[in-house]
Amino acid sequence: MIRRVLSLNQSWRNSVTILNLMKYLAVIQTLFLGLGLAAFSIPLNAAEESGFKSIFNGKDLSGWDGNPKFWSVKDGAINGTTTKENPTSGNTFLIWRDGTVDDFVLRLKFKIVGGNSGIQYRSKDFGNWVVGGYQADFEAGETFSGILYEERMERGIMAQRGEKVLWNEEGKKEVTGSVGDSKEIQAAIKKEDWNDYEIIAQGSHLVHKINGKTTVEVLDKDKKRQVFSGILALQLHAGPPMNVQFKDIQLKRTRLAEDKKKIVMVAGSPSHGKGDHEFNAGVQLLSQCLKSHPKIISSFYLSGWPKDPTAFDNADTILFFADGGGGHPAIQGERLKVLESVLSKGVGMAAVHYGVEVPKEKGGAEFLKWIGGYFETHWSVNPHWTADFKTIPQHPVTSGVKPFKIKDEWYYHMRFQPEMNGVTPLLSAVPPEETRMGADGPHSGNPHVRARKGEAEVVSWVYERPNGGRGFGFTGAHHHRNWGEENFRKLVLNALVWTAGAEVPENGVQCEVTPEELEKNLDPK
Repeated sequence: MIRRVLSLNQSWRNSVTILNLMKYLAVIQTLFLGLGLAAFSIPLNAAEESGFKSIFNGKDLSGWDGNPKFWSVKDGAINGTTTKENPTSGNTFLIWRDGTVDDFVLRLKFKIVGGNSGIQYRSKDFGNWVVGGYQADFEAGETFSGILYEERMERGIMAQRGEKVLWNEEGKKEVTGSVGDSKEIQAAIKKEDWNDYEIIAQGSHLVHKINGKTTVEVLDKDKKRQVFSGILALQLHAGPPMNVQFKDIQLKRTRLAEDKKKIVMVAGSPSHGKGDHEFNAGVQLLSQCLKSHPKIISSFYLSGWPKDPTAFDNADTILFFADGGGGHPAIQGERLKVLESVLSKGVGMAAVHYGVEVPKEKGGAEFLKWIGGYFETHWSVNPHWTADFKTIPQHPVTSGVKPFKIKDEWYYHMRFQPEMNGVTPLLSAVPPEETRMGADGPHSGNPHVRARKGEAEVVSWVYERPNGGRGFGFTGAHHHRNWGEENFRKLVLNALVWTAGAEVPENGVQCEVTPEELEKNLDPK
């Protein structure tokens, strides 16, 4: 019935208001109920229905970070306030800490009394609540609301209100057209009252709208300065006393444009001693390395399951590098269902080290389905040993990977898909016999492992799902220092690119890692 109503001719649709349409649907629903038929429900939250999710709870600054001298929450809105007695010496920002943004649509309401403000996106955090990058500007005056400004960067005003602009590959600005009259756009902005701001960022295409009117449209093709991902923040401008408010902040992630792929990495909470299980440092190192691939955008979430409600919404693959077993972040609560809703669409998945272990009764079937194998207690083993990978099979994930030898806690004797259907081993080696002879227990695998004396064991693999999605398992990376081994590191980087559906470079993902870089971001233990 709803589809039939919405398919009425255009002239009828244009003649009724949204309110009349809702009343009409409500009457039909009442008739259905009166006839004892199954009634349809009318969605009350159109934002949620269309993929938007709230990133401000309306109560406090959870998930946001700014100087408490200036930022607070009152009456369901974020307030940024400076006074004569409490000025800010420079522009200061309230930063969204639960995630970063790449391709998206952002909608919020703002109100400003005095001064200037803006919304930073795909921006850089300089520390001490100082931010630079793309800014959707607005002010209490009548000149800058709706423009695209580049805070703290070289280009300054990238597009004046009403302009359609191309920044070409050489970094030159070309005004290519108009999106509307600047004065007419300003006339539709309510002074000292609530206004709607919408930002659309799709690849190099950037659009700002205020109260439904497009204010700028920009193509940023500047090879040196264009940015495809970064932080989101709200500005409080230095200068005369002012008050700015924000509410109803909703984010919708969209599929990446320009043939780019997105890798989302989830790091587990700190565990073990220094240098081991360095999940947070590990994903940050991998993310830094992936910047060398022109078609990859990566994001990471530290110390557990993401607080960002949009974390996986435009992912092409998801990595879990975390403690596993009963504490695995993917199996808590209803998270397996959340992942199923994402991975069933063909999104890839990778699991590294302890992240490959989940209980057989909760997560085992799912990991078999998603990555082709997993560590099963009383079946698999987790000894420390030096694996000698003498031969490397040909596969996109092994591009540029040469035989290597390295000591790690290499789990083996995984529980794989029956007859290895869809599973391709990548790294295999013969473990020392003493690793098979541990006392019986949940991580010994005996007597199954003892029976395989002298056989090579698979410690890394890829999986091609029937639905087209791709999986990857890698049992090493107990020791953070091993990321310094080029072949070890390259295999995992290649796998992330491959599971995302992007092309792996002929010689693999190139990334140099110094001893100093290996020491960065280690957990305080």
